[in-house]
Amino acid sequence: MFENKRYYYLVKCQYLGYRFHGWQKQPNLKTLHLMIDKTLRYILEGKKFKTLTAGRTDAMVSANEAAFELFLYHKIEDLDTFLELFNFNLPQDIRVLSLTEVSSDFNIIQGSKVKEYLYIFAFGGKFHPFCAPIMTTILTDLDIELMKEGAKLFQGSHYFKSYCFKPTDKGVYDREIDVCEIVENTQLTANFFPEKSYILRVKGKGFMRNQIRLMMGALINLGKGELTLSDIEASLLPNNNIAIDYIAPASGLILNKVDFQE
Repeated sequence: MFENKRYYYLVKCQYLGYRFHGWQKQPNLKTLHLMIDKTLRYILEGKKFKTLTAGRTDAMVSANEAAFELFLYHKIEDLDTFLELFNFNLPQDIRVLSLTEVSSDFNIIQGSKVKEYLYIFAFGGKFHPFCAPIMTTILTDLDIELMKEGAKLFQGSHYFKSYCFKPTDKGVYDREIDVCEIVENTQLTANFFPEKSYILRVKGKGFMRNQIRLMMGALINLGKGELTLSDIEASLLPNNNIAIDYIAPASGLILNKVDFQE
């Protein structure tokens, strides 16, 4: 008998984005949403379902903790068993972390949430190719102390139109960033990593398309001496004429965490 009642589940997952063309489904391309839905279609054996994500990551961007909502017309009786079955059938570069039933009032798109992103990078050499999926390497030297100063300038409320890919006159560019800092990387390590690597950590409620990669690109250019701290400050003001056009590579960017707030 068909059941009209809907059930709602918040799913937290992680993935290595290097071989995917982002989250959003696209014709003839392998995307994360495609693989998630393909797996669900198989394990649900044709039962009706729908998935919505809390934010679409670009091609080659990874996630330590992303989130999507699963809508079903039947109740999952054993969440642990379902989670195990889900992971068993997903490809090895996608893993479900948790599955939690939520109320119909929960809105994964409009609900208040804070996202934390990490951008991992190293500089000054040609490093092991195994680093490529999660780390950007800059061959030239960078002034890392100056970049640390520059990162702090993004923290707080600013006008971020210069840090939006293809902005329009109708966008909302007054945004607030809770945390923006460059620290030495001790969070993600491997024996093939360079001796020193760094993380740009950014935390806030709302980010625009390529915003963090444009911020990272500006900081790289700052570290190379192609921009100044004054340029960064000016770029965060309306009607500025500072060119922010270097989009740092996608593979260094990781969605680290999504926190939902009541």
